[in-house]
Amino acid sequence: MKDIILEKQLQAIEILKEKDVDMWLTFVRESASIHDPVLDTIAGVNVTWQSAFILTKQGHRKAILGTLDIQNLKDMGTFEDITGYVKSIREPLLEFVKSVDPQKIAVNFSKNMNLADGLTMGLYLVLLDHFAGTPYGDRLVSSEEIVSSLRGRKSEKELKIMREAVRITLEIFDETGKFITKGRTEKEIAAFMTSRANDRGYQVAWEADSCPAVFTGPDTAGAHAGPTDRKVEGGHLINIDFGINYNGYCSDLQRTWYILRDGETDAPDAVKHGFDVLKTSITKASETLKPGITGVEVDAAARGHITSNGYDEYPHGLGHQVGRVAHDAGPGLFPAWEKYGNLPFIPLEKNQVFTIEPRLYVKDHGIVTIEEEVVLTDTGIDWLSERQTDLYLLR
Repeated sequence: MKDIILEKQLQAIEILKEKDVDMWLTFVRESASIHDPVLDTIAGVNVTWQSAFILTKQGHRKAILGTLDIQNLKDMGTFEDITGYVKSIREPLLEFVKSVDPQKIAVNFSKNMNLADGLTMGLYLVLLDHFAGTPYGDRLVSSEEIVSSLRGRKSEKELKIMREAVRITLEIFDETGKFITKGRTEKEIAAFMTSRANDRGYQVAWEADSCPAVFTGPDTAGAHAGPTDRKVEGGHLINIDFGINYNGYCSDLQRTWYILRDGETDAPDAVKHGFDVLKTSITKASETLKPGITGVEVDAAARGHITSNGYDEYPHGLGHQVGRVAHDAGPGLFPAWEKYGNLPFIPLEKNQVFTIEPRLYVKDHGIVTIEEEVVLTDTGIDWLSERQTDLYLLR
């Protein structure tokens, strides 16, 4: 990860220039227990005492931390300009900030973006105390635009890792399709997928109690619930939401199967129609996606197709960014709902990776959903995942 972190630091400096922000200050303490997500992107270590990781648009890459934390950072090799302290960070922090005299200091608070909101309220007040008697407390701004662009704009190295994560995930989906049979429970299917990931040396992409999320039949729990003892039966739609963490980056995909009843050779017309509507909604969204458009427009393309065919609208956004975590920072393919804040209206950027994951309900059978991953190019998208274009049939 060292090479990628150094790459992201340089990228962050260019973003600071672009956004006309003089300094980005990540201020943390006891980060193993209260972890600012930005640390994984710009430092790669945890610290104990109050610590400052600083990037400036002039190109400074400065770390100020307790003396006993210094060796870990040196071993990681992501900062060379390191200052240690014993009693208080105040003096070395103020000395460096005054030497740069920034007019805007981005810090990690955000109303809309959780991964840009790592600065706790208590530490924010501590930072203001350190800046007392200086103008710098009044120059603090949110880092959300910086974090959004930095996490979103994937490098070629990052995309290479993410493509491989998707490939492995689809491989596990293929193995799972051969494992699913009537009588197996959601928990048994989930355990199989987890073991297939662990056998390869990988962890799942989010909390293990709901990754994978497995749903069979017409009376399943909500989309973020964990697997149950419910058994696969003929006539069920079964859908699975699953991803792995591969070399620090996540995948997030969904696939759907239909379980044939005794005597059936094909899925019922209602199931096939629902699948076709869903598949076309993904196509419409993908044809809309390109840099500069807003997520709310992309969501509307898929949502409108589903509702115009008589189905209820899905109760979530069409897609989110994927990266170091399955639900990564920045704009999403979201409707204009209050819970999404300003995220549906931020223009999308080249090299951002998104899921496309609509869903619809087929009466008496269950949920049809597919989740694909795409990356934005200069003029449109590339598919990171090989699309599910046919409903998988199982006996």
